[in-house]
Amino acid sequence: MEINFTPLATISQIKETPSRKDGIPADLEDDLRAYGAKMIQQAGVLLKQKQVAMSTAQVLFQRFWYTSSLEKYGIAEIGMGALYLASKLEECPVRMRDVINIYDLLLQRAKYYRANYKEGSESDVTRNFQYEPMSYFSQTYYDLKDTLIVAEMQLLKRLAFDVHVTLPYGTLVNYMRVLNLLEDTNACQMAWGYLNDALQTPVYAVYPVPVIVCAAILLVIRHSQLPLPSEPPKAGTAITDNGNTEAAALPTPFSSWWLLFDASYEDMWLVAGIIMRLYRPRTPEESVRPTRLLTKKE
Repeated sequence: MEINFTPLATISQIKETPSRKDGIPADLEDDLRAYGAKMIQQAGVLLKQKQVAMSTAQVLFQRFWYTSSLEKYGIAEIGMGALYLASKLEECPVRMRDVINIYDLLLQRAKYYRANYKEGSESDVTRNFQYEPMSYFSQTYYDLKDTLIVAEMQLLKRLAFDVHVTLPYGTLVNYMRVLNLLEDTNACQMAWGYLNDALQTPVYAVYPVPVIVCAAILLVIRHSQLPLPSEPPKAGTAITDNGNTEAAALPTPFSSWWLLFDASYEDMWLVAGIIMRLYRPRTPEESVRPTRLLTKKE
């Protein structure tokens, strides 16, 4: 059995997060988490940062909200601090000014979308967005700099300096090889995409990596209709050491492939459901709602 060294949220933290204690609805918290993680990914791409740093930043970002409330901190501020901290942890540091400039651009773009969201989707609306760079010694820069420093400090403090992150990509490659799916390029790319999308959800702060990887593989199997069984094992009987019989599962070849990877059937489906919820249809009002709550001031 694989030993898990990754810190995970406790049952009490999962049942009632700090944000929900402060009266923030669960669906709004989920949307803010997803939008904040997406901003980290967008900032990382614009900074030409490594994917390992972006993924680590998103995991730290998700963990933070099990210790702190969205009422006290903004997702843009904590996301900026998480990306800056993760860049150091993964030994691919970026300049503080570059991170600040990129987040200034993203905040301006979100504000533009907020003002024009009725004209279409975010990607369509922001196509006409024009960025106005801040001056080199502007007060905006110094305000964002102070915000970034405080956010990094709060991340370290709230997470008790336990910032170790285990990413799922190497595990995915191993599991796909065991299931003879490694040669299927489309299946591998799809599973990789699900793991990246899962970074927008809290699953990396709640479930161990093997369960999340199995959920991604399950979604690939279902959507691509691959011939790999994904039904729970059927009940039967087994003979114990003393000669008695007792209820037991009757495994068939690969019928319970997730058990090879120490993942439970229920947890795997729960994670798959959380990931699929990201793709649900949204109204324009639901799509723009997170952009109104990006910073603490808002």
